[in-house]
Amino acid sequence: MSKGLRRFLIFVVVAVLLFFVISQPEGAADVVRSIVAIIGEALSSIAQFFRSLF
Repeated sequence: MSKGLRRFLIFVVVAVLLFFVISQPEGAADVVRSIVAIIGEALSSIAQFFRSLF
């Protein structure tokens, strides 16, 4: 992927995220909470796996 295309895609993603946060802040907060919860559950599952090994 060329640098120009990569920069353009990053710009588009950031612009869409900013638009979403500005236009629907509660919806954006819900999405962030969901993502954090999913990551927390995944880390908890990984920790439980390693605890059961020992």
